[in-house]
Amino acid sequence: MTPATEQKVVAAQLTVMTVNIHKGFTTFNRRFILPELRDAVRKVGADLVFMQEVLGMHDAHGKKWEDWPEGGQYEFLADSIWPQFAYGRNMVYPKGHHGNAVMSKFPIVHYQNHDVSVAGPEKRGLLHCVLKVPNCTHDVHAICVHLGLAESHRQQQLDLLCKITHTEVPAEAPLIVAGDFNDWRRRANEILLREAGLREIFVTAYGEPAKTFPAIFPVLSLDRIYVRNCSVHLPVVLPRKPWSHLSDHAPLVAEIHL
Repeated sequence: MTPATEQKVVAAQLTVMTVNIHKGFTTFNRRFILPELRDAVRKVGADLVFMQEVLGMHDAHGKKWEDWPEGGQYEFLADSIWPQFAYGRNMVYPKGHHGNAVMSKFPIVHYQNHDVSVAGPEKRGLLHCVLKVPNCTHDVHAICVHLGLAESHRQQQLDLLCKITHTEVPAEAPLIVAGDFNDWRRRANEILLREAGLREIFVTAYGEPAKTFPAIFPVLSLDRIYVRNCSVHLPVVLPRKPWSHLSDHAPLVAEIHL
């Protein structure tokens, strides 16, 4: 094969972001800032965005706030930038519902929301999406996570997550698991590595998980990105300005090589 005809093989990669959007409101729900949040997320330029605490609908807010979107918040945020999106409804109440969402620049060929709520008022879910990414031999699996506040609940939810990674994800497929784990005791890393072969990207790169909460002065490592069958380049915590104004969680971003 001559240099003129030789084809350059481009490795498959994508930029991933995870953020808890706090239903589009500032801390303590003082102000609706979803339009500002959308602008900030756009500037990151991520191919794949994992979001938690996303409102799918809320009748009362729609009447109160002039710039409230007509559809779900995930549709408003995706707009023309992310043509593919999936939403998993977790918490339902008389005026609306909220849950997890994934926005993607690549086709989402299938998605399923798993209810991993434990008995009680707290409703949690795992949103599993299957993506077609150019130059990637296998489908890419992405699971958006929001775990419970109680330690005993998280343990059960982590067990369910591990089972899903084996029953729904082929052993050779690239897997990205990201979201708000509420794992302030840092017990999830050992479990997910041992039971599912998932490596936390900040632990791998820097020796410890990123501190993300509260965003104004992070002291707890609640938000995580885990991978299997792929590598990561330069994971970062996005800067306090403007993100501490837009969410109570600092977002995480990384370049994933598939």
